[in-house]
Amino acid sequence: MPTDHEPAPTPVTTPLTPDLVRGALELEPTARGVLPHRLPAWARAQNTDGQLAMAEAQPSGVRLAFRTRSTAVALETLPTKRVYVGAPPRPAGLYDLVVDGRLVDRASAPGGNTLTLDMAAGTAETVPGPPGTVRFAELPAGVKDIEIWLPHNEAAELLALRTDAPVEPLPESGRRVWLHHGSSISHGSDAASPSTTWPALAAARGGVDLVNLGLGGAALLDPFTARTLRDTPADLISVKIGINLVNADLMRLRAFTPAVHGFLDTIREGHPATPLLVVTPILCPIHEETPGPCAPDFSEIAEGRIKFKAVGDPAEVAAGKLTLSVIRDELTRIVRQRAADDPHLHLLDGRELYGEADHAELPLPDELHPDAATHRRMGERFAALAFAPDGPFATRP
Repeated sequence: MPTDHEPAPTPVTTPLTPDLVRGALELEPTARGVLPHRLPAWARAQNTDGQLAMAEAQPSGVRLAFRTRSTAVALETLPTKRVYVGAPPRPAGLYDLVVDGRLVDRASAPGGNTLTLDMAAGTAETVPGPPGTVRFAELPAGVKDIEIWLPHNEAAELLALRTDAPVEPLPESGRRVWLHHGSSISHGSDAASPSTTWPALAAARGGVDLVNLGLGGAALLDPFTARTLRDTPADLISVKIGINLVNADLMRLRAFTPAVHGFLDTIREGHPATPLLVVTPILCPIHEETPGPCAPDFSEIAEGRIKFKAVGDPAEVAAGKLTLSVIRDELTRIVRQRAADDPHLHLLDGRELYGEADHAELPLPDELHPDAATHRRMGERFAALAFAPDGPFATRP
């Protein structure tokens, strides 16, 4: 606090420009601020899926990053909070404050728009609401590096950044950039907060900068997603393929195999020699041997959440329907085939991140998504496997 002889700090409002935002591929100007996107405008224009549109605008892995002497930070945002008909209320999205690499605080933004989703009817309605402000105070004195991780599970239009001292973008760290694509599990699903999703935890342990293209419900081998991965600068790339293709019942094995080849071919057009890690699905018992689609089970609501069930017929696997077991086998075959000519292509069995023993100890609460403890375990294991001295993401001369 200033004394009687010290003037109060002059408030500083800093424009939210791309050099202050990491992990987003685009900032869309709005009437009042900017909206972070994880897919570029040209890719969004090719999309007709409301689930994907919602997922890519949820800024998983996106953070403000700046250096300042300020002892207080206020971020004005307009969040969009989700409500599911027939389900208990969801917790508000969190903003994680990381100071000099250490998580020191988290808070949520009041107000915001409300997006009401009726999964049974397949409808969505947005009701506008007021903006809110996330405040962090009593920060340590002196120059410090600050990151504010935006909510991984709700959209956040950024309106204003206010401090009591000037801010400047963080200088380039020299760390490698890890570009990751996957499903809601990579997006963050039921992680405790945005900096504790499994990819964020793995990135911190691996000493890399994360660009997270985990897209809840939308890891479907879309060509525009492959072209986005192709065109995004990266030193390391991983793609986690499988669960959404099963629970959406999107394609059969005949289409899956060439789609995977095409997806990887497209990535390689822009990254011909970048380490590329294909990750098969983690264990999910409802879909191991039973194909999709996956459906909410409104008769099973446990611990404030809807459970899911597989409603496909296992007898149809012989006709080409996909299960997680089928996908793991085929991805293993594809990667082995391609690796004969691509020494930088690697495979990781997702069950090394979460398998049978893990499920016995930490079952999936809704039968589909990992909880916070499982995200931590998966992040630690991925880092130990991928960034090991002999791992696919090892630092090499």
